[in-house]
Amino acid sequence: MKIIKMTKAFLILIVPVGVAGWFVCAGCAAAPPNSLAMHNPSRWENEIAAYERSDATNPPPPGCIVFTGASYIRKWAPRLATDFPNMQVIDRGFGGAWLADVYYYADRIIIPYAPREVVIYAGGNDVFFGLRSEFVFGDFVALMKKLHQALPKAKLVFISLPPSPSRWADTARFKRVNDLIANYCNRHNIGFVDAFKLMLGPDGKPLPGIYDKGRLHMNAAGYDIWRDALKPYLIP
Repeated sequence: MKIIKMTKAFLILIVPVGVAGWFVCAGCAAAPPNSLAMHNPSRWENEIAAYERSDATNPPPPGCIVFTGASYIRKWAPRLATDFPNMQVIDRGFGGAWLADVYYYADRIIIPYAPREVVIYAGGNDVFFGLRSEFVFGDFVALMKKLHQALPKAKLVFISLPPSPSRWADTARFKRVNDLIANYCNRHNIGFVDAFKLMLGPDGKPLPGIYDKGRLHMNAAGYDIWRDALKPYLIP
């Protein structure tokens, strides 16, 4: 199968025939379209291999809680253990990841640990670089199905796409993806942490003081919001 390099310009132009049909059947059991066949996850191979080398000498305990996904998870790593003490949490984030990347590498950095719970944040990069909302949602659904099949007893939790000031122009598409995912989670007993709403001020804009200088990633105050929002979803 030919691997197509993903670029923002290219992705914006993807309009497959099946999408229109999926819109008509959005409330039925038909699987939404996804980007898995087109996505090339190989750029993360070195990071994933590094996790595997660490696992060989210091394997995570069975029944742990795995945090995985994009840079919001990776940057949370230094404080995960203190934010969630005595919960056996481990970081398997890789900055810049898309949902399709998490799907591809789940066989190596999620499923082998037999976790009791998996916490995922990804999708913001997918939207920003132009992947259509229906494909982002389709990649999410494929990932949830894969994890549920391999880990039927594990609790799955997804943290919503956040309202990053540097990506505010994409807010409508972020909300669309969040709505699709929230609806799916509600119907399939998957935890959905609506961080988006918690990160907005009374004016409907991102809260001041919770982002770093780049206005994309959170500072400590932002992670305090995520910590408090996520705690009720975690299995002690």
